[in-house]
Amino acid sequence: MLLNYLKIAWKVLLRRKFFTFISLFGISFTLMILLVVYAIVDHTVGPQRPELHVDRLLFVNRMQLLYKDGGQSNSSLGYAFLDKYVRTLRTPEKVALSENTFSAVTAYIGQQALKFDLKRTDSEFWEVLNFEFLAGRPYTPREVRDAAHVAVINQATSQRYFGTVKGIVGRTIEIDAVRYRVVGIVRDVPLSRIHSYADLWVPITTTTENLRDPDYLGGYEAIVLAHSAADVPQVKEEYFQLIKRIPVPEPNRYSKVNSRAHTLFASLSGNSNDTGPDGEVSVFVRVGLAFGLLFMLLPALNLVNVNVSRTLERASEIGIRKAFGATTGALMRQFLVENILLTLLGGVLGLGLAAGLLVLINESHLLPYSAFSLNGRVCGVALGLALFFGILSGVYPAYKMSKLQAVRVLKGEVAV
Repeated sequence: MLLNYLKIAWKVLLRRKFFTFISLFGISFTLMILLVVYAIVDHTVGPQRPELHVDRLLFVNRMQLLYKDGGQSNSSLGYAFLDKYVRTLRTPEKVALSENTFSAVTAYIGQQALKFDLKRTDSEFWEVLNFEFLAGRPYTPREVRDAAHVAVINQATSQRYFGTVKGIVGRTIEIDAVRYRVVGIVRDVPLSRIHSYADLWVPITTTTENLRDPDYLGGYEAIVLAHSAADVPQVKEEYFQLIKRIPVPEPNRYSKVNSRAHTLFASLSGNSNDTGPDGEVSVFVRVGLAFGLLFMLLPALNLVNVNVSRTLERASEIGIRKAFGATTGALMRQFLVENILLTLLGGVLGLGLAAGLLVLINESHLLPYSAFSLNGRVCGVALGLALFFGILSGVYPAYKMSKLQAVRVLKGEVAV
């Protein structure tokens, strides 16, 4: 039966090519936009190297101090606070500390100045995250403790500074008049992975800042790796209870401390002035779903009108089928199959258009080192959206046509 429905649907699509073209254009264009947006979001917060185990990662990157007389201070955290309180949490598997963001540095090749982004981290940074090493190794705990001038660089930095990525380990790179020995080369990390991105990484102890400064606020963050995804709520709760117990700094000035361990999505979805357990994720998700639904609803309504016009032309066919005993359910299934086939074809075209648009975005280098692509998750979402789109736009025309009265249709009383 399904095969017969598909054959009829294919013949119908070929019979009215203009309607088919209009429908496919609307479906494929809508899906292309949605898939490109989803591919970018997936590339930013999905499981990608080096944040491969994103379901086990938590980020402590914001703190809020409430003033007694009203107002608040929001910032990333101080290194001494993270080292004393977050590194000693009992439930995580590992905790890594690093600068909250990268800093711009300069290297010179002859008269040419090269700009790079540098980030300082501890040695656990390389154990919590899953960088892909092309050569060499990460710096060790001893090198961090001794503030050794060693560096891990990405392949783009190696190519720009040395002109190659081969045989570079052990050579020296001079950044802001400071010489570092290269101990490892990793594959480029896209800028969208803001917690791990840099052109080169050096030990956190090489900073000129005072790492023993007891100020709760500063320029650092912690990346926390739970033993399993199931342990994430336990880690979040332990940190929340810790924040409730720690002394408030400058009690005459501040009244309360707020900070949370957030998932990757929550850590990126706002400035975290929302100190709830999930940050601003719920607001972000609601706005995103509302925008996506509205974006799909408008072309769906247009497709409903096109479908109603197209199926009204088949009133005589429906009347004859009803006269020979076709049931309402059988007619509805046939029209739904036809519409779902149409939207699946639109979905395939949408995937092709989205792939082409992502290639153009990648070639524009809008985000350094980003390589947006259509992976299995994006294709799965495309299939789901096409089915949803097909059912959303096909139910009403199918119901309307299945309710036509055979006698009126055969007498020609149904207007086309």
